[in-house]
Amino acid sequence: MAFEIFIFVIDWKFDIGNLTLLSMFYVYILKCSDKTLYTGITTDLKRRIDEHNFSDSGAKYTRARRPVKLVWSKKFKTRSSAARMEYKIKQLSREEKLKLL
Repeated sequence: MAFEIFIFVIDWKFDIGNLTLLSMFYVYILKCSDKTLYTGITTDLKRRIDEHNFSDSGAKYTRARRPVKLVWSKKFKTRSSAARMEYKIKQLSREEKLKLL
């Protein structure tokens, strides 16, 4: 009995650490209804903002401060680079974050 083996090469970028094909990552800052700022990371910016505003899937912090408004975002090719930026932003003071906007 003979078997034929087919090998397909797919020209996709593959992030093994996150098992994500062709995803972009976004770091974002939201302004909450009480004027506080919230920083997060996502692969789908519109979906995530909708979750923050309308869903139980939004962060606990923003659920109590609705509505939220997107005031800043930046796109990254890898989750690790986005996570590094998110961490740096979270280390900033409110005044320093406002300078980014």
